[in-house]
Amino acid sequence: MTIVRIVLADSRTGQPPDGGALNGQQLVVLADTVLAEDGGHRAVPLWLPGLDFKLLWLLLDRPAADAVMAGVLEETAARLLHSAGVAVTAVDIEPASEHVPELCSDTAVARVDLATAAGTRQVMVSAGYGLKLAVAAGAPVQVADEVMDRLAVPVQGEDVHAPFLHQAAVRPPGRRQHGPRFEPRNMAFTDGLDWWELTGSFLAAGRPHWQDYSCTAADRSAILASAVPEPSGSAVLFQEIYADDYRGAAVTLRGQLRTTGVVGQAGLHLAAGRAIHPPGEHLRDGGGSLTAPGSSDWTWHDVTMTVPGDASVIRFGISLADRGRIELRDAELSPARPGTRE
Repeated sequence: MTIVRIVLADSRTGQPPDGGALNGQQLVVLADTVLAEDGGHRAVPLWLPGLDFKLLWLLLDRPAADAVMAGVLEETAARLLHSAGVAVTAVDIEPASEHVPELCSDTAVARVDLATAAGTRQVMVSAGYGLKLAVAAGAPVQVADEVMDRLAVPVQGEDVHAPFLHQAAVRPPGRRQHGPRFEPRNMAFTDGLDWWELTGSFLAAGRPHWQDYSCTAADRSAILASAVPEPSGSAVLFQEIYADDYRGAAVTLRGQLRTTGVVGQAGLHLAAGRAIHPPGEHLRDGGGSLTAPGSSDWTWHDVTMTVPGDASVIRFGISLADRGRIELRDAELSPARPGTRE
């Protein structure tokens, strides 16, 4: 096994690198802690959902003497295991099956090694959960040598992100001639919130506010709600797809919205632009369809835009600012109907 360190930030800026977002997932680099003979590292990219990335960032960024983040499930799990006399001795990141081309939330898992009074035990969890648990418990993160040999690339210096930055941001405009179409997924929420991500300015407000908004799926609808009486900032529940199949075309986002106790703004949103971090910045906002404050029953909303010729991604979803709750069902992203105005 190869012990690796978790690298989230660009060594020059201290922030996630531009181009470090791919279809709603963020780039985490697992870099070999041992220098090669030429002074370089071996590094493997791992793509995690935005919320996993943010919580991992908060866990890594907190001062050593900081109070525990008791609201983080992995922090709570680490404390419970410690109280029960169980130690997390290592977390191994590995492919979910053989010969996967890259590690991401769908293709990677974590094997957690536990030392108990009855001997060593192993538990399989998601890669994001495993990394956060390792940080919370102070356990080493490891990658199998054969995985490093197959997926790692040599990196010189401390800029370990460079080989993995999202290439769609520099791809020349133009439609692809071959390959599968880039289409929205799980629009009926039959698979929970798979392919959907929660982000927003509330996450930038720091540890005291990361739980100010919550999201879930129920009865074939998505629900975005405030979780405290006075939430900080705003939240967006969104999906992101490549723009290749839509450049230069008008597209419409439609869906039914229902609101409860909305104090600020809530609505349906559609945007397109270049894929950079963080989600929501430097996108050409195609607009939105806002609901009125207060509560409303299910009502159809739609927004239409022409996707720019140089766009890399399309992002769409619902937003909520301040207290309240908004629900989305029957969502669809499709070519605009003839005669539809932007």
